[in-house]
Amino acid sequence: MATSRSLHRTLRSFSTTASPSYHSTHQFSEPKSLIARWNAPSNPKEAEAEVKLSQLRKYYNLLVLRRDYAKHVKEVRMKSIMEVELMRLEMLRVDEARKEALRIQNEQTKRLKAEAAKVRAQKRQAAKQESEQTLLKQKAEKLENLKKKEMLREAKKKEKNEVLHCQSSPGKEPELEKKT
Repeated sequence: MATSRSLHRTLRSFSTTASPSYHSTHQFSEPKSLIARWNAPSNPKEAEAEVKLSQLRKYYNLLVLRRDYAKHVKEVRMKSIMEVELMRLEMLRVDEARKEALRIQNEQTKRLKAEAAKVRAQKRQAAKQESEQTLLKQKAEKLENLKKKEMLREAKKKEKNEVLHCQSSPGKEPELEKKT
């Protein structure tokens, strides 16, 4: 390991200061016309005027920058406001389209339900008419059966009365025997 003294000597050789021989041999480049050179003013009033003028120029440049920045910010805000408004309008359009689709779907559902209700009502009506016809038919059959039975009773009653009538009259006995 190196001691601190030897380390100091080694580092000193890498120093950033240049030797005088370098300054004498170095050739500087010519001044550029693009770079503004500062000329010392001749009197203090001119110096003060130039300082004030430079300050005014800086202030003016700052004002121009602020104005440009304000314009830029205003444009960005307007763009963002427009984008937000367009997004809002798009959302409203999508929402309206969704509501319209739901409305159409509900109308179709109602129409289908109404048609199904009509079909059920027609079936009920047909079943009711069929049951009424069946009841009327049954009533007609019952009435017919009752009439036949009544006619048979009447016929039996007449026959019985005839038999009784014939029994009560003496000359018609052979006919009764034939009938019975």
